[in-house]
Amino acid sequence: MKPSRDIARLIEVMAALRTPDTGCPWDLAQTFETIVPYTIEEAYEVADAVARRDYQDLREELGDLLLQVVFQARLAEELGYFDFGAVVEAITDKMIRRHAHVFGDMRGQSVEEIESLWAKVKAEEKSARSVRRGENGLADGDGGRSGDGPSSRGLLDDVTLALPGLTRAVKLQDLAATVGFDWNDPRLVLAKIREETDEVESALDAEDREAVTDEIGDLFFAVANLARHLRVDPEAAVRRANDKFEQRFRHIERELERAGRDCRSATLEEMDALWNEAKQRELGNAS
Repeated sequence: MKPSRDIARLIEVMAALRTPDTGCPWDLAQTFETIVPYTIEEAYEVADAVARRDYQDLREELGDLLLQVVFQARLAEELGYFDFGAVVEAITDKMIRRHAHVFGDMRGQSVEEIESLWAKVKAEEKSARSVRRGENGLADGDGGRSGDGPSSRGLLDDVTLALPGLTRAVKLQDLAATVGFDWNDPRLVLAKIREETDEVESALDAEDREAVTDEIGDLFFAVANLARHLRVDPEAAVRRANDKFEQRFRHIERELERAGRDCRSATLEEMDALWNEAKQRELGNAS
């Protein structure tokens, strides 16, 4: 079987891998649940390639992510739920429906009007989805939530539990903001962050481990809220912080190695001086 630019070939490859007796034993052993962690991992790999501006790598990672979609669709097809074509049709229908200003009779709208239309269509989709889940008896099995049917579903119910913590925090905050439950000034969020750090300190003073965990969680939530107000992706921001830390620490290791030493033999003061040296180099490169 030869590779092709046609998506049909990838679907054929996936079907062959899942064919009993002649397929791949590992692929045949997989289920929706076992594949999900790989799907999440591949999405992060895409984000990493974008952050590194490695577009050759991005091509590869997008392919890996697409494979995950094809794999999940194949599992669904085998169980009689839907196939890959239905996935494509569903997202195509959604994009057309949400872009009446492009594909419909609502052209020439302002950004604010477009955002209002988008929110309205999403609300209608959510209502229809709630009715469908209720009719299918899925209300009690939706991501661990419970309820008596569509009427028991709340504003925040469709924010998936599987999202990374900071991303989920922002989505929860965005939804709460649609009904006016929000700060009207980023500086008020900064004040909240200061309040949360004080509460972390109080929990430390009390030597209450559980309270420390709770207060640190509140602090993360408040920081995510500040990022949201400033239109900063908190996950992207923390990835950048991780990269900076990694680069600066590697500078420490390299400089110590040149001196015939390592981190275990260096003092904190020595490592801190090299850390500051790395920061200064970054500032010099930036200018």
